[in-house]
Amino acid sequence: MAARVDHLVTSGTFSLDGGTWDVDNNVWIVGDDAEAIVIDAAHDARAILAALDGRTLRAIVCTHAHDDHIDAAPALAAATGARILLHPADQPLWKRTHPDHSPDGDLADGQVLTIAGIDLTVLHTPGHAPGAVSLYAPELGTVFTGDTLFQGGPGATGRSFSDFPTIIDSIRGKLLTLPPETVVRTGHGDTTTIGAEAPHLEDWINRGH
Repeated sequence: MAARVDHLVTSGTFSLDGGTWDVDNNVWIVGDDAEAIVIDAAHDARAILAALDGRTLRAIVCTHAHDDHIDAAPALAAATGARILLHPADQPLWKRTHPDHSPDGDLADGQVLTIAGIDLTVLHTPGHAPGAVSLYAPELGTVFTGDTLFQGGPGATGRSFSDFPTIIDSIRGKLLTLPPETVVRTGHGDTTTIGAEAPHLEDWINRGH
């Protein structure tokens, strides 16, 4: 059975620094007909369970711990027995949303997660959040960037726990070095490619995006 990427969009809110916004989140499911991982369990555990369609969920991988990316993670873990994985630098953010439920394991730069015969390499890409990670799957020709890189530029860095020079360093050093045809699957909005975004790096820096 060939591995594939399934996609659903869930809706809810994002809250930080005293503000709350309505958001639509991308939830990515990587696997085959038997097993899968979920990248970012956002908002709606029941919808994610339905999309899994009976497959064994091996892990819930959090690209970072903003509440809109992790709010459904404990419920999904309880329903499936899957482990929740998070970079430890995002523990303070996680605790703001789930003070009584800790992740089950750590993510680390260079770590390889294997599902349905496909390797996903963890790339620590801080800036939007201290523990932000991207997941590179060369056999699928794709990278899952969470809120680090979008179509049109870097993720937001105007709130607590974020830093613009850091996200630029992450994108330059960890993402724009990937093959230009690599499909960028983001935390919100449309996909893009590394090749489409790479020429604009200096523009982003000049704008202080």
